[in-house]
Amino acid sequence: METTAGSWALQGSVVPRDAFVVARLREAGALLFGKSTLSEWADMRSNNYSEGYSGRGGQCRSSYNFTVNCGGSSSGSAVGVSNNVFTFALGTETDGSVINPAERNAIVGIKPTVGLTSRDGVVPESEHQDTVGTFAKNVRDATLVLDAIYGIDSRDNYTSAQQGKTPAGGYSQFLTKKDALKNATFGLPWDSFWVYADAEQQRQLLDLVDLVRDAGATIVNNTELNTYQTIVSPDGWNWDYGTTRGFPNESEYTYVKVDFYNNIKKYLAELNNTDIRSLEDIVAYNYANDGTEGGNQWPLGVPAFYSGQDGLLASLETKGVQDETYWQALAFCQQTTREQGIDAALAKGPKGGMLDALIVPPDVAQAPQIAAQAGYPMITIPAGVHSASGMPFGLGLMQTAFAEDKLVKWASAIEDLQVSSGTPYQRANTRPRWRGYLERTIPLLNVYEGSP
Repeated sequence: METTAGSWALQGSVVPRDAFVVARLREAGALLFGKSTLSEWADMRSNNYSEGYSGRGGQCRSSYNFTVNCGGSSSGSAVGVSNNVFTFALGTETDGSVINPAERNAIVGIKPTVGLTSRDGVVPESEHQDTVGTFAKNVRDATLVLDAIYGIDSRDNYTSAQQGKTPAGGYSQFLTKKDALKNATFGLPWDSFWVYADAEQQRQLLDLVDLVRDAGATIVNNTELNTYQTIVSPDGWNWDYGTTRGFPNESEYTYVKVDFYNNIKKYLAELNNTDIRSLEDIVAYNYANDGTEGGNQWPLGVPAFYSGQDGLLASLETKGVQDETYWQALAFCQQTTREQGIDAALAKGPKGGMLDALIVPPDVAQAPQIAAQAGYPMITIPAGVHSASGMPFGLGLMQTAFAEDKLVKWASAIEDLQVSSGTPYQRANTRPRWRGYLERTIPLLNVYEGSP
């Protein structure tokens, strides 16, 4: 099947082999139905766009509400699982692209540590943050898929970092029940993330946290990232937050746009039956096919790509040069989100002990953004539904590098607690209502802010 990242530019191209994760699925006996739609070029192409839209696939929509953001960039993977089109799906995350669509479509999403799953054969964005994750209706299924795809791959040297850090027998052995929560200790980084959740989300999520506490877990409040005041944007997801504060050497976007220029060129070099060999070729194609690919800003281009291809142009401007600012930005983002961020917060357990996980509201996009910059794993499980939009939101768990075993253990325990307790998510009144199914609005609105 053609791999096009949603763009007509790669139509007809032929890949040299199965992606490593696809080959692993075949070896495990999986029946592969096909490919799902996504935000074109994994949202790298534009900075003001309609989530889930691509020239080749059109607009992906959530069955919960056709008129608002369905989550992305792995939109179709999450929506297809949510709608029972297929049992599981894979998605790629650079910054929120697994966690975001999973939680907005009331399914489980596992975003692994960078280096646990190979990126060979995957259309890239940033080698420092790209990771292949799994989607399913429950933690068990998502974990079984993870077991099938992770491993060391000679074509992706980042996977060598997992040597000696993965469990013999896979991660499904850590699936557990609610009784495991009696010995758990979780942290709530309130000022870091929770403060940005709206009142309704806070209420529903904290009800679930209270349920976890009643099951015997210890909840430690205000377990903040030491660096949150510097690295967490108070105005929502912003991967150029450092630059907006006047410090390009503290911006994730500074190195991601350089990585994309280089990584996409390497990927395109292996394709057959295509003339698209570089980012320059992609940009030229979009201009030449403005009616479908939105090379220009709206109203000259496509409304779903409101800002045209400004993301690609920003990457093109770098020419892939890894200058001093590039390395400073990479070091800053990794250090402040790892040792000084998530790791520091995890070390704030009772009496100086370690927390089992950080509990966060993943619909607050800054939460998966910080995990993405760190390259650390995160999982989201369904937790509630917003009354105004009908859109779901999840409960997220964060951990340090290669701690997927802990995330699987605690997420499955909380999931079992939900089922046995009949929490609101588990009841029939939270099923999709197909709101606005007769409307064809593009671009879609953001769920809460009401902006494209």
